[in-house]
Amino acid sequence: MDNEKKPFSIKNWASGDQPREKLISKGKLALSDAELIAILIGTGNTKESAVELSKRILSSTGNNLNHLGKLSLQQLTNFKGIGEAKAVSIIAAMELGRRRRTEEAVEKVKITSSNSVFELLQPLIGELDHEEFWILYLNNSNKIIEKFQISKGGITGTLVDVRITLRKALELGAVSIILAHNHPSGNLNPSEADKQLTKKLKSASESLDIKVLDHLIVTEKSYFSFADEGLL
Repeated sequence: MDNEKKPFSIKNWASGDQPREKLISKGKLALSDAELIAILIGTGNTKESAVELSKRILSSTGNNLNHLGKLSLQQLTNFKGIGEAKAVSIIAAMELGRRRRTEEAVEKVKITSSNSVFELLQPLIGELDHEEFWILYLNNSNKIIEKFQISKGGITGTLVDVRITLRKALELGAVSIILAHNHPSGNLNPSEADKQLTKKLKSASESLDIKVLDHLIVTEKSYFSFADEGLL
């Protein structure tokens, strides 16, 4: 006799309670986060249904999808019933959600405030474990011509080439630029190096009739604006 237990299936549930059938009959908004994840993983383990396992995974992140999106392959496979294939499915879904948010932000092409810059760049750099420096190149209507990663650094810093920054501005015909970089530490206070770089870029830009509108320091949940704080 085969005594091996098989993964606890939700196939025997009432059809209205099965996540896939529920999505088909009632629409995606009717499903909880756990039910949506259960669709991704398909099955649970010997003691939990896919939904129950998904609830436990979510609970480990404080029921926060942003935190779920940061879990590594190893962290996900530590849950019984989550192998590499299921973990990859979850990671891929979280990444698609992040990219969708980025594309939605890009559609807001006109920069109207420091917050609009934050909404655009937070999905790109707000949760990174290393520093990246980005430039937004704008036309005379404050609409984005292009956003460009000028450099990528380590945990504590990154270097920015002023010549490359301004050469690209001239190539694009930009009349103004916005500087932005992230602080993986979560500290919003600008360093002395941040202040000196801002001053250097502003001075060099003005000689070419290109205006530096702002410099944002971005973290996962907030930002610091040089313009808003009167430091430009």
